[in-house]
Amino acid sequence: MSGVIVAMRRTLLSCTSLARNGLIALASAALLPIAPARAEDKGLAQAIAAYLDLDHQEFVILTTALALLGFSVVAAILLMRTRVRAARNEARLLSDIGDLQVQADRLRALLFAEPQILISWAAGDNRPQISGDTALLLAQDSPQRILAFGTWLPPEPALQMDHAVDALREAGEGFLLNLTTSNGHALEAMGRAIGGQAIVRIRELGGVRRELAETNFRLRALSEETEMLRGFAAAAPWPIWAKGAKGGLSYANAAYARATEAVSVADAIDRGLELLDSGDRGVMERTLKETSAFTARLPVVFGGERRIYDVHAMNVGGGSTGIAIDASEATALRAALERMAEAHRRTLDQLSSGVAVFDGQRRLAFYNDSYRRLWDLDRVFLDGNPDDSSVLDRLRAARKLPEQPDFRAWKAKLHEAYRAVEPEKDTWYLPDGRAVSVVTTPNPEGGVTYLFDDVTESLDLARRFDGLIRVQRETLDNLAEAVAVFGSNGRAQLFNPAFARMWKLSPEALREQPHIETVEAWCRPLFDDAATWRTIREAVTAIENRVEVPLKLERNDGSVLDCMTMPLPDGATMLTFQDITDTENVERALRERNEALETADQMKVDFVHHVSYELRSPLTTIIGFAHFLADPATGPLMPKQAEYLGYITASTNALLAIINNILDLATIDAGAMSLNLGSVDIRKTIEAAAEGIQDRLATDRIELKVDVDPNIGSFVGDERRVVQVLYNLLANAVGFSPQDATVGLSARRTEHSIVFTVTDSGPGIPPDVKDKVFDWFESHSHGSRHRGAGLGLSLVRSFVELHGGKVSVDSIVGNGTTVTCDFPTDQAAHRHAAE
Repeated sequence: MSGVIVAMRRTLLSCTSLARNGLIALASAALLPIAPARAEDKGLAQAIAAYLDLDHQEFVILTTALALLGFSVVAAILLMRTRVRAARNEARLLSDIGDLQVQADRLRALLFAEPQILISWAAGDNRPQISGDTALLLAQDSPQRILAFGTWLPPEPALQMDHAVDALREAGEGFLLNLTTSNGHALEAMGRAIGGQAIVRIRELGGVRRELAETNFRLRALSEETEMLRGFAAAAPWPIWAKGAKGGLSYANAAYARATEAVSVADAIDRGLELLDSGDRGVMERTLKETSAFTARLPVVFGGERRIYDVHAMNVGGGSTGIAIDASEATALRAALERMAEAHRRTLDQLSSGVAVFDGQRRLAFYNDSYRRLWDLDRVFLDGNPDDSSVLDRLRAARKLPEQPDFRAWKAKLHEAYRAVEPEKDTWYLPDGRAVSVVTTPNPEGGVTYLFDDVTESLDLARRFDGLIRVQRETLDNLAEAVAVFGSNGRAQLFNPAFARMWKLSPEALREQPHIETVEAWCRPLFDDAATWRTIREAVTAIENRVEVPLKLERNDGSVLDCMTMPLPDGATMLTFQDITDTENVERALRERNEALETADQMKVDFVHHVSYELRSPLTTIIGFAHFLADPATGPLMPKQAEYLGYITASTNALLAIINNILDLATIDAGAMSLNLGSVDIRKTIEAAAEGIQDRLATDRIELKVDVDPNIGSFVGDERRVVQVLYNLLANAVGFSPQDATVGLSARRTEHSIVFTVTDSGPGIPPDVKDKVFDWFESHSHGSRHRGAGLGLSLVRSFVELHGGKVSVDSIVGNGTTVTCDFPTDQAAHRHAAE
């Protein structure tokens, strides 16, 4: 309205200016006669000048003056008329302006009769004009904050409003939004493009419009909630259904369709398929008519299987709804729980400990027969579920509780178990001389479980045991032998002063119950033999095969100890040490003299003859009969007989191999061994030797790695003896290799020989034993899983030397052993040199 008034004022000023310009134009028109006259008027002018006795110049001046005077008068008259007309126009315009102002005020009053806010943007102008009651949205007087929609709207409506305003200003798209402010007021926001301006009107809803907006809000919320509930019902794994007023199926979910074996939900509704059988369905319908709600656990056939469901139904509107929840597992668990509880009750009844369970109301919920017999209570009294205080009062009256100066305080302290978190243990000493161990355990549901044990005999045994222990301690402390007892956990439990003195140990350190490995570390400066200490550790920590192990220890200080490991019944192990240095010195001297008188060669010859003539013949007979019995033609054998026959065959074959090895060694030693020379295929020979140890490789999970040049060819030698050499080397390597290890066998040709190399990753050979590995009956069993007669390496050296070759051993303790056999390729040259 203010714009209209300003326009009217501008119009009035324009009219005044126009009037002034008109007067100026009239004055200019009056001066036109002053312009030079036309040619035909010159005679008249001259005549007038002559009449007035004026020359031409004076005449011109006179006429000019008269013209100016006349025109001045005319101009004055016209100016007065113009001013009067302008005054009239101005008065009329002022009257119109007043009318427009009144009309504008009336329209403004009408426009803002209700609280609202107007926001307008002119075309090309980003500065909005804001008018109206801004307190409708903001408490403080800051109109520009209206455009920060997030200050008075929740995030989602604020974003919606922001996008609508942007679309209005950029594309002229109108909008009408119903909004709810952060403080709960209902608003209407309308945007329109009018006269090149974007105008947004925000007003508070009231009356019918407010109710309509709130109804729309509730309708939208109910629609969303309904869609959510329908989605939940459709996806629920439980059958859900709804029926109309006439009892027909109006809704079902996918689980209902599966349960009724329908093709789809629509098929179940069209066919009116029912989940329950007719009897249960009739009961449900009658119950719904009477009480409007139905709950029962019913059997339902689902997928051909009879299962238990919890069925819930209720009347809703003019129809009913229902849901069936699978309770088969819960039913089975409940039955299992009841069976378990009954089993626990039967178990508790068999316990020797008295058990009494009081519930959260402190009343007796369970007791076993041991509890009744311990306190000699009447079964009728206990079956009446008495409270805890009544039981204690009865026991006190019968003088079966400990004598207390303040029984009330003692009972209150005992009943603190109902509010406790952890179990409590106590011992009651009864007037009749008995001692009863009492354990009070709080139950999760608020009750208490009492456990009573008569520990009278236990305490008496403990006293007697303590006396016995003291006697044993005095006995051990006065023994000359060193004694130490290690428990099943490997820790020292008992020792006497002789043990500490013999091994120069600190008694204070031994009282800390060190482990056997710690004691071993303390004793190693005097005796550092790993094998012996391992035997002692195994005797102390072994679980099975606990037997006495006698040992002899030669310490670094020159003393000799006789050690014995004695397993004890409680899982402990007793170690005894006796100093036998003097006895050992005498025995060693006698042994050395006796060994000097023996002749090893004569013993070997006698043994060979004995084996040859006394053992081989009956052994061959046994092997023959074993093969005869194993032949199916002889007749079937029972499984155990076949098993035992297999053991006999394996043992006799092993024994025959040992005898053959001994005979071979004796034959070689006597110079009677001859070689059956021929062409030896090196690759086939290696394969034959490897074939003989395949079972041991598989048993010990050892990999055999063979490295042979495909073109290595052959050489002249006794093929059978070469196979025997390689077999013994491989067997020895496998025996000393740990499980999951690798044994290597390689062959290479040099200028004059074939070199076989066998490598293992075993413990290696100590330097003091290395020179004895090729001796007869020398079995280096340290680190080997297979024990033998100690003839394998002796045969290896003998057969290799018969071929004119040589054997060498390279071994480092802890890094394995490598045995190298060098066979000459020119046997003729070797025989010539030998001769």
